[in-house]
Amino acid sequence: MWWPLPSFPYPPSKDGFWNPVTSTLNWCEEDYYATIYSAEIVNTLTNLLFMGLGVKGIISCRRNQHDQIFLVAYLGYLVVGTGSFLFHSTLKYPMQLVDELSMIYTTCLMVYASFSYTRPTHVRLILGISLALLSVLITLYYHYIQDPVFHQVAYAILTTVVVLRSMHTMEVTLRPRWRNSREEDRLERQRQGLPVPTKERQHYENVRDMKTLKTMWFMVAYGLSIFLGGFAIWNLDNYFCSSIRRWRRQVGLPWGILLEGHGWWHVMTGVGAYLYIIWGIWLRHCLNGRQDDYHLRWAHFWHFPEVIRTTPISDNGVSRAKKST
Repeated sequence: MWWPLPSFPYPPSKDGFWNPVTSTLNWCEEDYYATIYSAEIVNTLTNLLFMGLGVKGIISCRRNQHDQIFLVAYLGYLVVGTGSFLFHSTLKYPMQLVDELSMIYTTCLMVYASFSYTRPTHVRLILGISLALLSVLITLYYHYIQDPVFHQVAYAILTTVVVLRSMHTMEVTLRPRWRNSREEDRLERQRQGLPVPTKERQHYENVRDMKTLKTMWFMVAYGLSIFLGGFAIWNLDNYFCSSIRRWRRQVGLPWGILLEGHGWWHVMTGVGAYLYIIWGIWLRHCLNGRQDDYHLRWAHFWHFPEVIRTTPISDNGVSRAKKST
């Protein structure tokens, strides 16, 4: 295949520092062609995005005082990126477990965050214990059968559950027709002696929440498109591996890097998962009725968004702004 751009040929594979390979998976990227210290150099370095966004999220959670569950989720996100970095560097089975099982554990944390909100203490306790047991069972069974398909199916089911739950919560919380915005609901709140917003305040909240809902749905569609697009590229990489390896060597370096499908999976799933956590943080503030205390900073869709505090914090950690009713 003729290639018009300047390039240099792929070097031959070498004996690696971490040999022998003990993982149950080995991806389409050729092993140890760039350096003896990294089995799959592109698959390794693309995890730096995961790690960088994990650190960014942890700093943001601490600076903006988001709920602690999201700080733990970002820590899990960082462990996923670090585990994948180590796995693709070494292709060792223990590092494979760190990579793949941390994905399960982090997703279970997000399941807990989605289903435990406003639940009684005993329900949260039961949910936490159940998810912990589920994580242990998945770990033990996966270690027993060592079948990557089992891990992928378990991860897909957990991810689908948490995304669908968050979508439902978002719609019920923010769309005015599902909230207590009708006149009969206002009268019922008055009868019960509960605070009732003025009609002007209710109109402001309806407009604000519809705008938020529109942006959230764009974020969901954008994040899912990136995530599923990465999954599709990864599968094409697996299915057409022999042809893709031949094309890489024909176009040479550095252009062959663009044909590393699993590396694209890292980049795209990293962005998609980051967007999901940002969405979860923003949704939690909406559930807490703190839409006026926080806002989404996202100038362009190619930027990484961040939920930041709008109102300042007093010395005792309480927002100084007063919300009108």
